[in-house]
Amino acid sequence: MEHAQQSGASERHSCQLVNQPRGTQRYQPTQRNDEDALTRAIIALATQYGRYGYRRITIKLREAGWQVGKDRAERIWRREGLKVPQKQKPRGRLWLNDGFCVRLRPERRNHVWSYDFVSAFTHDGRTVRMLNLIDEYTRECLAIHPRRRLNSGNVIEVLADAIIEHGIPEYIRSDNGPEFVAKELRKWLAQTGAKTLYIEPGSPWENGYCESFNSKLRDEFPNGEIFYSLKEVQVLSERWRVYYNTERPHSSLGYRPPAPAAWPTDNSQGCGKVESTKRFPLSHTPYYGGGQISTSPAAIH
Repeated sequence: MEHAQQSGASERHSCQLVNQPRGTQRYQPTQRNDEDALTRAIIALATQYGRYGYRRITIKLREAGWQVGKDRAERIWRREGLKVPQKQKPRGRLWLNDGFCVRLRPERRNHVWSYDFVSAFTHDGRTVRMLNLIDEYTRECLAIHPRRRLNSGNVIEVLADAIIEHGIPEYIRSDNGPEFVAKELRKWLAQTGAKTLYIEPGSPWENGYCESFNSKLRDEFPNGEIFYSLKEVQVLSERWRVYYNTERPHSSLGYRPPAPAAWPTDNSQGCGKVESTKRFPLSHTPYYGGGQISTSPAAIH
């Protein structure tokens, strides 16, 4: 009886082995039960976040409760023919002698802020200018300020609001645009104690942190939207900013968001109660309809 049980157990075990000469047996790979569900989840996330590669998709899968590694996600990603469209090749950069293209490296929070403009358009062809302000060390976006026209007075307003909320930076990096070199702005910055860091003319790579942010902003937000009014740009850009700070995986931060706890809880005062609520996926994804924004991907339940 005991021999029969051992024989049956051996027979059941051997069904998982490939018939090969003695001493060279290998386990035959078995199909996982959740392969189809995981594939559907990856395709749904790739559709929802069209500019994410498999690494960020893996992070989103884990946030949704999947126990999945990067290699498995990559295998399914390539098997399904998923691919992020290639962006335009970057222009050449002038690197410094220490191998870095930014003159002053940020070392702590509020050490170096930087700002720049990004242009977008409403459906009638009119231009919208976005003033973007970031903390280079934390990568947190401190402000996205869209207006039809922006001058040095508007720049002072945006900086004043950010300083009230985050404190005074030691340096502020920018290009030599007329809004950034205006006498009123430089005088105001001197009164706050912040120093200016102007890049060399025609050298946008010296403002590399902000240029990188601008690229992500264009790629993931205005390039996938049709704006019908300035107010729509203002509302959606603030939504994207909060999403970028609190949810979007950032590769240079170990695929963590720049400021996951930047917004207070629902018991806070002011706009914190509104902006701390979950509102994504992005408004131009297939899960957006009738003015309502879905709170969870359809295929990941």
